Amino acid sequence: MKSIFLAFIPVFVAVDAIGVLPIFVSLTRGASKKEKFSIIIQSMITALCVATAFIFLGKAVFRLLGISVGDFMIAGGAVLFSIAIIDILNSEKRRRMPSKELGAVPIGTPLIVGPAVLTTSLIIIAEYGLFATLVSVFINVLLAGLIFSFSQVLIKTLGEGGSKALSKVMALLLASIAVMMIRKGIAQVIG
Repeated sequence: MKSIFLAFIPVFVAVDAIGVLPIFVSLTRGASKKEKFSIIIQSMITALCVATAFIFLGKAVFRLLGISVGDFMIAGGAVLFSIAIIDILNSEKRRRMPSKELGAVPIGTPLIVGPAVLTTSLIIIAEYGLFATLVSVFINVLLAGLIFSFSQVLIKTLGEGGSKALSKVMALLLASIAVMMIRKGIAQVIG
């Protein structure tokens, strides 16, 4: 139990569901309750599948393809940056992406389970074991889904104008996070 708790903490920080919540709100603005529920379920399934596959196969696949963690961070950052730019420049009320793929990309991966979670998972496997790592990732993904399920409360609190303003600010923050991921990825590739 202690190993699971110790593995949970770094994964919780890496998932950062509370930090991702405003981005989720921004990306799902205008979606119905049914669509949001579907997006949340899809994002959780995607996140769990990606994380589990990476935990079992990550090092081998990276080695086989010659991909470094830095390369992975650059690619994930580029995807997030593209989404952020679309959100910043789009002044219309409609959603920027079709809901049938929104849960998988970008919410499931790289927002819930991205380079930080995958890298953290590889590190904690060595320290706390495979079982503790799998359980901590599973609990954190379920927690992210639960937090996203209550996103409507945030929208009601902020109102329409506040929600739009938060959407633009979060898109800018997402772009900044993307640039940071690309920068760290480049530093790893060069260093």
